[in-house]
Amino acid sequence: MDLSSRKIKILEAIITDYIKTGDPVGSRTISKKYPLGISSATIRNEMSDLEEMGLICQPHTSAGRIPSDKGYRLYVDRLMGHSSISEEESVFLKDLVMSNISHIDYLMEQTAKALAHLTNYATVVTEAKAENDRLKKISLVGVDDRSVVMVSVTESKKVENTILRAGKIPDFDVLNAITAAVNNYIGLYGSEINKEAAENILKSFKPYGELIAKIFTAISQTGSKTSEVYTSGVNNILDYPEFSDIEKAKNVFKVLEEKDILQKLLKDNSAGDGAVQIIIGGESNLSQLKDLSIIKTNYTMGDNIGFIGIIGPTRMNYSQTVSVLRGMIESLNEVIKQITGG
Repeated sequence: MDLSSRKIKILEAIITDYIKTGDPVGSRTISKKYPLGISSATIRNEMSDLEEMGLICQPHTSAGRIPSDKGYRLYVDRLMGHSSISEEESVFLKDLVMSNISHIDYLMEQTAKALAHLTNYATVVTEAKAENDRLKKISLVGVDDRSVVMVSVTESKKVENTILRAGKIPDFDVLNAITAAVNNYIGLYGSEINKEAAENILKSFKPYGELIAKIFTAISQTGSKTSEVYTSGVNNILDYPEFSDIEKAKNVFKVLEEKDILQKLLKDNSAGDGAVQIIIGGESNLSQLKDLSIIKTNYTMGDNIGFIGIIGPTRMNYSQTVSVLRGMIESLNEVIKQITGG
């Protein structure tokens, strides 16, 4: 796209002003606030060209214009400056991580709250989870004459307890023998343990077929549970006049309550390695989020990957939000490296 420096300055002025005020920007506003050295008439002509290029649009019959998704995309890719978080914010984020690192679920919850507080947008944080988690150990513990607890441990050290009920439960020695037989399949993904493996064990322990079938069903689901998703600041969206319309706000809230959708949104097309990505308006391909932008990244804990996203109106302060998100990731990574010895 061939844009003159004058057009770029006018586009940048429109975006900067609209992010601050939420009001459509006219040529007179630009000429008064921004020292471009050109007349209002010249600015109007340039704005007409920018509108034809699809970079700005007119929301209603007023003379003001607002950026389009295409305009925001050009801005974040080519024009946006880089800002840094304050020393106070940096200390706040590091203290947050350090004080909660031994309670990962609480840390993720507090991370979501802190980011919502610092940005005044909605935030989503997913638990760090291995993409592919192999089984490390299976233990079977008899509870009573009708139930057994299966304790499964994965290579990512995730522990899952599952209660299995059957009409016939073996005694201690036989249960240990079944445990040993099942543990021959350690190192496979839960979903890779096939029907043939179950049948081989069934031949040796025919009286307990019902229990063994349930064991293998539970094994096939080991490590496949979705990560916990923590959200905060959803009500912050109501602070922006764009969402004063009740129906529009309800549609947004409905999506922000769908944790499976949010998790998929954060994971899809992730660049990895803690890279920050920006999804603007309709780029999410979700009609309910067409007036929102998502700034997202990922973090790692050992071999496990989690995701963090900040969701706000398309006129969000991209530069500031990116700096806060990077500050959070730096704090997480720094503390995790200290704990794991570098």
